[in-house]
Amino acid sequence: MTALLYTLGVVTFVVAILASIGLHEFGHLIPAKKFGCKVPQWFIGFGPTVWSKQIGETEYGVKAIPLGGYVKIVGMLPPGAESLVEETTYDEDGEPVHKVRRSNTGLFTQLISDARAAEWEYVKQHDTDRLFYRLPWWKKVIVMAGGPMVNIAIAFSLFVILFATYGNPRDQVVEPTVAAVPECVIPAAEERTACRSTDPATPALEAGIEPGDEIVSFNGTPFEDWESFQALIRANADGDAVIEVRRDGELLTLETNTTVTLRQTSLEDETLTEVGFLGVQPETHLATGGPIYTAIQMESMTVETVKALGQLPVKVYEVGRAIVGLEERAADSPVSIVGGGRFAGEAASSDAFPLVDKLVTLLFLIASFNFFIGMFNFVPLLPLDGGHIAGALYEGLKRGIARLRGRPDPGHVDVAKLLPVAYVVGLAMLVMGVVLIVADLVVPLHLS
Repeated sequence: MTALLYTLGVVTFVVAILASIGLHEFGHLIPAKKFGCKVPQWFIGFGPTVWSKQIGETEYGVKAIPLGGYVKIVGMLPPGAESLVEETTYDEDGEPVHKVRRSNTGLFTQLISDARAAEWEYVKQHDTDRLFYRLPWWKKVIVMAGGPMVNIAIAFSLFVILFATYGNPRDQVVEPTVAAVPECVIPAAEERTACRSTDPATPALEAGIEPGDEIVSFNGTPFEDWESFQALIRANADGDAVIEVRRDGELLTLETNTTVTLRQTSLEDETLTEVGFLGVQPETHLATGGPIYTAIQMESMTVETVKALGQLPVKVYEVGRAIVGLEERAADSPVSIVGGGRFAGEAASSDAFPLVDKLVTLLFLIASFNFFIGMFNFVPLLPLDGGHIAGALYEGLKRGIARLRGRPDPGHVDVAKLLPVAYVVGLAMLVMGVVLIVADLVVPLHLS
């Protein structure tokens, strides 16, 4: 049964991500067709074709390697290959067929020349007005941003559902109400929960604080939030403590002395420091909210993701070192779709998770992967969507400045000149992807 649930979790996650990739490509295809572009192919995956179907002028299909997808939009590169045409013949439909001369003036020039030449395979004589490069810059932005925006929209929709019903695990609300009062002070260095006869009673227990009490003030300072309350206790050392609580609607003043003990003062720093200690545990619950709350949360996620993207090459390098045993793999290291599938399988098969938590974990994984895919594709480098968006914005800026200065239209931005950069970035993405997949097989991360 455990193996079956594990497999079900993995399959569900992978299918959901592949569906998200397909919707990403529809995010490009639909506006491209709307603006009149010719779109001959829509595929999930790469490599040999497993299945395809021709609908109208577009071939829809699935390929063997499920690590992405693509939409072929004709005319992504501005014209520049006319001078390379050596001979033009015509097929049985009367369409021109061009024999293209290959450039041999250098590696980069060859790459650009080959890419331009490849465009002739799809461009027919009557397609002149349907080429992508002829679109106004703002339509290019819509077409290229459509894909990643679909992923972000999927993430937003899932997060709205989860935050509005289950709550946000990243945002715990700490109430001023006491949930529990430990009976004794256990040293932080000792991993136990049971009290011993030698352990002193907690100051909170001696003061008579009870579960359900609402903290009103500490030494005359009104309760603002749990962090400030903790700070007052820690700063109090072993001094007098006057705690005002509300119990069954009645205000009570309780007195005790805080004690000094070694405690960790932050999650980031494991150093133990002598601080004042009272001994109360607050009631906590996950914050909930609707679309506005979700938008605010995703704003902070965006900042965190941008920082993570900046650190991605270093993080992948560290993962590579972990593969060969030079260091431990960090818990916050990036994972591939293989690692995500493992998380989904572990959540689905774990006895520690009730059914609701299993579903929530799976949806959080799908939402998080979609959000990262969307943000990653906005990186302004070819071959990512962000590289095409950057080119379109630059084109719009150039043309706008030319109009303001009364100068001739500078024409289309030739993104083909950046293809060498695209090949380098593409190679880097391939290497990082392989490293993460290998790591997720050799030194995998697990759900805690």
